[in-house]
Amino acid sequence: MSLTSAYQHKLAEKLTILNDRGQGVLIRIYNIKKTCSDPKSKPPFLLEKSMESCLKYINKKFPNIDVRNSTQHLGPVHREKAEIIRFLINYYQSFVDVMEFRDHVYELLNTIDACQCHFDINLNFDFTRSYLDLIVTYTSVILLLSRIEDRRILIGLYNCAHEMMHGHSDPSFARLGQMVLEYDHPLKKLTEEFGPHTKAVSGALLSLHFLFVRRNQGAEQWRSAQLLSLISNPPAMIDPANSDTGTIGYGKRVADIKESKEHAITNSGQFHCQRRQFLRMAVKELETVLTDEPGLLGPKALFAFMALSFIRDEVTWLVRHTENVTKTKTPEDYADSSIAELLFLLEGIRALIRRHIKVIQQYHLQYLARFDALVLSDVIQNLSVCPEEESIIMSSFVSTLSSLNLKQVDNGGEFEFSGLRLDWFRLQAYTSVAKAPLHLHENPDLAKVMNLIVFHSRMLDSVEKMLVETSDLSTFCFHLRTFEKMFTMTLEEPTMLRYAIAFPLICAHFVHCTHEMCPEEYPHLKNHSLHHCNTFLEELAKQTSNCVLEICAEQRNLSEQNGTSVLLDTKIGIKLPRLYCVAMRAIVWLAGYNATTQEIQRPSELLAGVKAYISLIQSLAQFLGTDASRIVRHALLQQTQPLDACGEQTITTLYTNWYLESLLRQASSGTIILSPAMQAFISLPREGEQGFSAEEFSDVSEMRALAELLGPYGMKFLSENLMWHVTSQIVELKKLVVENMDVLVQIRSNFSKPDMMASLLPQLTGAENVLKRMTIIGVILSFRAMVQEGLREVFSSHCPFLMGPIECLKEFVTPDTDMKVTLSVFELASAAGVGCDIDPALVAAIANLKADSSSPEEEYKVACLLLIFVAVSLPLLATDPSSFYNIEKDGYNNNIHCLTKAIIQVSAALFTLYNKNIETHLKEFLVVASVSLLQLGQETDKLKTRNRESISLLMRLVVEESSFLTLDMLESCFPYVLLRNAYREVSRAFYLNRVPAIPH
Repeated sequence: MSLTSAYQHKLAEKLTILNDRGQGVLIRIYNIKKTCSDPKSKPPFLLEKSMESCLKYINKKFPNIDVRNSTQHLGPVHREKAEIIRFLINYYQSFVDVMEFRDHVYELLNTIDACQCHFDINLNFDFTRSYLDLIVTYTSVILLLSRIEDRRILIGLYNCAHEMMHGHSDPSFARLGQMVLEYDHPLKKLTEEFGPHTKAVSGALLSLHFLFVRRNQGAEQWRSAQLLSLISNPPAMIDPANSDTGTIGYGKRVADIKESKEHAITNSGQFHCQRRQFLRMAVKELETVLTDEPGLLGPKALFAFMALSFIRDEVTWLVRHTENVTKTKTPEDYADSSIAELLFLLEGIRALIRRHIKVIQQYHLQYLARFDALVLSDVIQNLSVCPEEESIIMSSFVSTLSSLNLKQVDNGGEFEFSGLRLDWFRLQAYTSVAKAPLHLHENPDLAKVMNLIVFHSRMLDSVEKMLVETSDLSTFCFHLRTFEKMFTMTLEEPTMLRYAIAFPLICAHFVHCTHEMCPEEYPHLKNHSLHHCNTFLEELAKQTSNCVLEICAEQRNLSEQNGTSVLLDTKIGIKLPRLYCVAMRAIVWLAGYNATTQEIQRPSELLAGVKAYISLIQSLAQFLGTDASRIVRHALLQQTQPLDACGEQTITTLYTNWYLESLLRQASSGTIILSPAMQAFISLPREGEQGFSAEEFSDVSEMRALAELLGPYGMKFLSENLMWHVTSQIVELKKLVVENMDVLVQIRSNFSKPDMMASLLPQLTGAENVLKRMTIIGVILSFRAMVQEGLREVFSSHCPFLMGPIECLKEFVTPDTDMKVTLSVFELASAAGVGCDIDPALVAAIANLKADSSSPEEEYKVACLLLIFVAVSLPLLATDPSSFYNIEKDGYNNNIHCLTKAIIQVSAALFTLYNKNIETHLKEFLVVASVSLLQLGQETDKLKTRNRESISLLMRLVVEESSFLTLDMLESCFPYVLLRNAYREVSRAFYLNRVPAIPH
């Protein structure tokens, strides 16, 4: 056949159209089979007694039915002919579609044989795949047709009614009837049909050899090859991932085939079980890496789609075999209690790809424009022969790719490369016929680069279609009983409950079974999908409700602390307190606490260790069949209490004591400072001393890890201990105020009179002590704020649906809200880690202090004078060399920047307790402090004004810390120009100190 004929035959276009048409015909035939197999949906006249003899006659005489001379047999048909035609016309036309589809397939296969087409999946991928897909679709249609038991009756009954109505048979009936007879034994007939096409089919199949071998490797081979691993070879992590395929052979070796069959039956269960186990670990690793570094989805998109296709294949295999288990010694290999994890990973990868689709598009657009286009141009120029038609097509490829630019992605533009891919399909057909001047198998580089371009183009415009091709699990809609069993099995496996949400998500795949040629299927699939999705969600909701109730009951038991109940293993019926103690001691051991050296593991290290320990226990549980997750859950819950069920100290107690005794005690002594810029405590270098690095235990990630480990109960215990230390300092501060009561009363009335202040201030005793104790309070409260922020992030991550309403409720609190209501809301918010203007824990702690004989009025007076005492003592800080403001750390080396938090939080708590206006008293503090610092400007002693500018900056920090104060309030008593000058002087001094001295 000439090359011109090859162009005219349009092989690529016909393969594309017939494959789509075949899918539609297949779904229509399936719909007929399903409808006629169910008495509820079967055409009503097929079940009527009056029609029974007619139907038997039609079935017996088919297709040679003498309608005119068989009135005695077909009387009921004559009466119902109009209704029969109306009801069966769609069925009949579907069978006619099968016949026409067969005719077109016959014609195309013969044309392909006449053209002597060369098939190789590695070269003309689309051409070969479409050819094999058409054969598979055609075979499926014929086999499904032969399984419709009522096919003769449906066709014959319609034709009888048609002839009675119109006086002649339907034009298609004769050929249609003959076709139905021919396929009574479909395999025999199909074997005869494909005899002439053996050469073409064999060539296409032989090219699948290496691809088939690779897709059927065992778990050990996958593991050895580090399949799907991005971290096994770090230097190649960002290298683009490409696919290679290769070729399967078989001959007339019946004995070998039988032996292979027996081997597969014996070993396939274990073989696929091991593959699923490998995929669970490998895909989990892949998802973790891609979630952490989504940019890798650019070069490694292929890995993601490979993972999806491997999971789909294994799930599909299990679904098809779980109810057709062959005789085997290990039937458990056909029932996977961990299948939910695979489904969850599949949905996770799909969501990851959808979420970062722009990353994928940006990478592959640049790949197409800056690499593929150049390589393709070089390949085209090196072709020895290039006919005009092929030259035009390939030139258009280069032109299309070269015109791409990143703005198309940034602007959200739509991409459309279906035309390019169809042209490449055409080119494959043109270059695969025997007499083509340009043979693709002689130019493999062209095939390789074009197949790569096709994949890259699909990453721009067909990612969703790729997801369907690689991860569609709509097969579940044909195996609903298996689907339900898998869900039930998941609910019975505690370690798999976290993945159960995958089942309702999989219901969304059912829609992929529809086709525009069979709209009747859509409502049916929609109902199945929604019904099962709702059923799964209702069951999950029920399970969640039960779980929450159990947690509430257990936490109530823990809070009562009336004793430790003996826990029973419901599976084996023996007491397990020893196992719980072992698990709890293991967690404590992982903390690595040394009481002598005061060493302990960083919270993040312990969290990683605990997660690894839990993973180990859960992995062992799958093999041992024990409920280890229950043990771990209870052990972790016990660790949120001061003492565990065995009476031993928990990590909650260990970390509470360590942070108080090691980190905060050193922060109080000045060897550790809080750096707001780093959001962590940092250790100051000391000559001859070696200590721990405070920043390694107090940065954002460590606070988050600490909250993850201790949980809400543990964080509450830590908070209570912190507040105990705060109230201890407040008690001492009150004593100092009482000792200086008379002087402070006079200062409060005369703070704006320099002459009187000059005589009153020297009469104050313990001013440095007041500042020191307030700084300690500030350090503790600053640490608590960091801990609370860690708790907020963890709580938001675990329970975003609860955090939203809590934050919303907090926003409704106004200064006019009843104080009891305000404190209740703030207590709820604080338990979730949300910061509040008034700290309910501090209010409660101060309220619990044992009051002496003084009246509430006296206590209120002490609180007011405490602020005055602090305000007039601030100038004393200027003499301390450590009171210099460090720009890099955004704080002072003596932690006096923590004073601001102490002033604001203690004031808010005290005046809330005494039911006084917080803003009024903070304004008074601002005025007195401003006057005191302004009077410092009149001081002539340089030692007393050493760090005057740095201390002035505290005023700005006080305002920033409080929601009750504003910069306008500060401006009214402390001019902003002074702050600006102070910032300039501090910056100048800071950078001058960093300039190395010039040697003389």
